[in-house]
Amino acid sequence: MSNSLFNEFEGVSSKAWKQKIQVDLKGADYNDTLIWKTNEGIDVKPFYHSDEFATLPNVSASKTTNWKIGQIINVNNADEANKKALDAIERGAESIIFNINSEVISTSDLLQNIDFNKVPVEIKCEFLSTDYLEDHKTSANIQTDIIGHLAETGNWYTNLKDDHSKFETIVKNAGQFTVNLSLYQNAGANIVQQLAYSLAQANEYLNHFDDQLSDEQKASLKITFNVSVGSNYFFEIAKLKALRQLWATLASAYNVNSDCHVIAIPSRRNKTIYDYNVNMLRTTTECMSAVLGGADTVCNLPYDSLYHHPNEFGDRIARNQLLILKNESYFDKVNNPTDGAYYIESLTAQLSEKALALFKDIESNGGLLKQLKEGTIQRKIKESAAKEQAEFDAEKLVLLGTNKHPNPADKMKNDLEISPFMKVEKRKTLIEPIISVRLSEQLEMNRLNKE
Repeated sequence: MSNSLFNEFEGVSSKAWKQKIQVDLKGADYNDTLIWKTNEGIDVKPFYHSDEFATLPNVSASKTTNWKIGQIINVNNADEANKKALDAIERGAESIIFNINSEVISTSDLLQNIDFNKVPVEIKCEFLSTDYLEDHKTSANIQTDIIGHLAETGNWYTNLKDDHSKFETIVKNAGQFTVNLSLYQNAGANIVQQLAYSLAQANEYLNHFDDQLSDEQKASLKITFNVSVGSNYFFEIAKLKALRQLWATLASAYNVNSDCHVIAIPSRRNKTIYDYNVNMLRTTTECMSAVLGGADTVCNLPYDSLYHHPNEFGDRIARNQLLILKNESYFDKVNNPTDGAYYIESLTAQLSEKALALFKDIESNGGLLKQLKEGTIQRKIKESAAKEQAEFDAEKLVLLGTNKHPNPADKMKNDLEISPFMKVEKRKTLIEPIISVRLSEQLEMNRLNKE
């Protein structure tokens, strides 16, 4: 469209728009009626305007995007997991993430016939062993996050000294480490907390390695952020954009590689066992947020993963959702498509500022590890989770088919292959673990008891 057409109309300022809205409200208060106040402390306005920006947001020049369709495979048997991976690749998977839970797994068997030039592979071990990685050398990316393990389980793999010693060896040899934001999101942390805690966790690692890595090693250091994406569509887009900005700021302070690899997966916190097909709607919008936010790899969550063992049908449907986004909805045609959107740029800036302020507060009070030991992080997450839970219980936060318009004829007791509920194990821990819990758990337990 020609710019001359727009020149025929006078521009409308944000002030003029607000005055018009105020008139239409017929005396109702603008702030109380139209301003949405979030748990992150952000006031969301009904409209955003270019004259609210000192300079207009940048717009990317690139016209392509390279996000990959990921497939997560839990490895109990190397040959079976390899066959599953090859089948997934044949059906459209573009990246494979193996979760290895035993040191008896052979990576040579696990990775046979996978072309690393076409399909990048991530390996996450549920144990910490330099001997295993030395015996099973591979060109796959190795995910290692000892602080994430401590936060999730309450204990080191062995102890602080031994874990850090092995972690140093792995990072120096592999040139990479991982930070798991998913733990904070699934436990109920708000977006500002997720960003700040992950930044503080990365800072613990960078501070530890600052005088141990050469300038060359720092320049090539790779960091992977594992992120869970919730259903607050635009906020989740802004979260991923803010994450990259915050990481670039922190990385520059240590003169390390400012690029990061983001692996995104839908959150489990808002998934349900009743009216479970709605989970497909939730994961679709969450995957869309991940792509638009700039995730490098998007792994979908099968609609039945809460209550069924991994199965071919659930995995295929989850993968096909991503294939449709990429091949039929053209979500791979534009790089950073949200660049320049006033609303998203404003959210990104506010989330970044608030997360950076919280990060600085954590550092001024001793850092993440100290606050985990004291229980401060756990308490703050519980407070955020309790607030969100209260909104769910009051039906202000709606999960369709669960706390709103439930189907009373829907029965699930005989369809549960695995328990969909939080498991509590009594054991001695160094710190209080951060526990992931779904919003609908108590409601679902009450319904199951009445079936």
